[in-house]
Amino acid sequence: MKRVTVIGAGFGGLTAARKLRLSDKSLEITLVAPKPEFIYLPSLIWIPSGRRSPEDVTIDLHHFFDKYNIQYHQGAATGLEDFGRTLITDHGKVENDALLIASGGRFLKKLPGIEHAITPCEGIPAAVEIRDRLQSMKGGTIAIGFAGNPKEPSAMRGGPMFEFLFGIDTQLRQEKRRGHFKLVFFTPAAKPGARLGPQAVDGLLREMEKRDIETHLGHKMKGFTKNSVITEAGEFEANLILFMPGMTGNTWFDNTDLPRSPGGMLKADQYCRVEGWDKIYVSGDSGSFPGPEWKPKQAHMADLQSTAAVANILRELDGLPPEQTFRNELICIVDTNRSGMLVTRTEKTNLVLPSFIAFHWMKRAFEWWYLREFK
Repeated sequence: MKRVTVIGAGFGGLTAARKLRLSDKSLEITLVAPKPEFIYLPSLIWIPSGRRSPEDVTIDLHHFFDKYNIQYHQGAATGLEDFGRTLITDHGKVENDALLIASGGRFLKKLPGIEHAITPCEGIPAAVEIRDRLQSMKGGTIAIGFAGNPKEPSAMRGGPMFEFLFGIDTQLRQEKRRGHFKLVFFTPAAKPGARLGPQAVDGLLREMEKRDIETHLGHKMKGFTKNSVITEAGEFEANLILFMPGMTGNTWFDNTDLPRSPGGMLKADQYCRVEGWDKIYVSGDSGSFPGPEWKPKQAHMADLQSTAAVANILRELDGLPPEQTFRNELICIVDTNRSGMLVTRTEKTNLVLPSFIAFHWMKRAFEWWYLREFK
């Protein structure tokens, strides 16, 4: 029996495990993750307003594992042996005939005082802290921003920060408290959201102006204090700071000889295969992939990469060379907690549609459609 091990219970890992089973009923599939649960990260933006609770976005995966006959190994990856044929975890070893790494990325938390900022995409505790802090505040300045990894241009998550920015503005207006707060958006980039396309930049800035959100753009970050954001252009007050730093690879990669990009991700080819390694593939935030500089780090992209990786793993297990590539495609709805801006980008097209209430409901409908598989 051929054995395939998948590391990670996020978008890329679950897509890979499901597609492996649908393609081959005889495979022995093992999924390795610290917890048997899936956190639907796109919906964290709705926790501060109470539109979603932690329970709404946390999915127990036991039903999924049973449905698709997937073995679950509880543990965190710590290294590799036997040229990748043995995965070492903090709860034992798992042998494989092919390996797919979808263990996510790690935020670069090197700025002085970054402990004073909340990183929303770290998970439910961060979103709950934002909710609780907002509820306790009578007024003040809320600063929301993001940065990237200068050695890995695609390793940033700006989209969710625009959603937290506009969502908090909407929430405060609905609570009739907006007049007591100042919202400031900051980023080292002079044109925020440039990877979404030029039209998106203009649309985002217009939305900020319409909502009376101040901007602090194009200045290198220097750090934070408990009550301020510090850039090369100076320091400004902030009573609540939400900041998404750039991303790099997992620390366990350091315990392997897997090739790394300058930004710390696993180097992958056009087939999602880790360069120079036999039957080891990568998808999602763990990898550095060929393609345009704007290629996104988002769930949709992880799904596309996992789909290609699975096809190529199955070919290699049958003694055939990999041939399936993936398309670089960005699709997102920048949600405002009431409406949303639709943005799509491929290597040939870039579409930006202005904010409509219907797009907010489309995002909520997609959440239901995506999660139905796991419930």
